Amino acid sequence: MSLLSTTSPDDYFATARTEIMPWLPEKVSRMLDLGCGTGATTQLVKSCRTVTYSAAVELMADKAERARAVCDHVWTGDINALVIEDDIAPGSLNLVLCLDVLEHLADPWTIISRLSALLAPGGRLILSVPNIRNYRFIWRLAMRGDFHYRDFGLLDRTHLRFFVRSTASELATSAGLSLLSATSVQSWRAPDWRWFANRLTRNYADEWLAKQWLVVAEKRP
Repeated sequence: MSLLSTTSPDDYFATARTEIMPWLPEKVSRMLDLGCGTGATTQLVKSCRTVTYSAAVELMADKAERARAVCDHVWTGDINALVIEDDIAPGSLNLVLCLDVLEHLADPWTIISRLSALLAPGGRLILSVPNIRNYRFIWRLAMRGDFHYRDFGLLDRTHLRFFVRSTASELATSAGLSLLSATSVQSWRAPDWRWFANRLTRNYADEWLAKQWLVVAEKRP
């Protein structure tokens, strides 16, 4: 979940991630959504692409059950213990989504290696992770010594890994994919002061303003 989200956990798992839409490949016939929640984002992709096979992994059994109404195949459980490769051939997927899930894993680099092998040439990996460099977190840490884990947000007690833009990009490309973009999930508009901060710094202020990074990587032909 995003750094300072006021969305309830139940609403979050049922919310489609519209920010991925500009980054979808033109062809998405086969896709995988890791940490799919109730399948809302898969349903969104299906609304604008001809998806013939949609697979998903979800840790929470109740959310996975709801996702089965949307996805062709849903695995319930920890991706580390699942062998999805028995059902998904190497080089067969056009799209893999990992939205706010990798920070919960002890070894996301191994998972990225496994998922990258499943992508077809021209296929894309889209991931999002919280930004540990966000100015509000840094302020609380520096001025208040606040590094208390919480039920959700940046310091969700189930977060095991923390990222900034550069390390999120390195994760996405760690198995040989090519980086297409690494941008803030959130966008700012005037008269929001963050819009002016980005204009004055040629978007460098986003290093501290971003709550989450959206990273897109592609398997080159």
